[in-house]
Amino acid sequence: MYAHNASAHWAELPDPELVDTAATALRMLSDPTRLRLLWLLSGTELDVTTLAARVELARPAVSQHLAKLELAGLVLRRRNGRRMLYRTRGGHVRRMLVEALNAAEHQVRGLPEHD
Repeated sequence: MYAHNASAHWAELPDPELVDTAATALRMLSDPTRLRLLWLLSGTELDVTTLAARVELARPAVSQHLAKLELAGLVLRRRNGRRMLYRTRGGHVRRMLVEALNAAEHQVRGLPEHD
């Protein structure tokens, strides 16, 4: 079930495994540092040192956040020489992030709701 065709399925509950996986992803988004990391990783691949500098945290803390995001299936990593590069897993992660921030903007700025 995808959001763009879900309207026909609102009367049915989604598969429990999908609900659990979605809840895990949303828990990962509940941390401001992880939101910032995902935002930066949505545009390009970055290493831990660069990410740590951008979010102004120690590298070990950033590494722990990235490990959680990877376990939740939100980021991927690849080795480039001695460095490990991270990026968002796909467009669905970027869209989820944008939607969460759009919802926050509507609440903070009092923007009108629309479907």
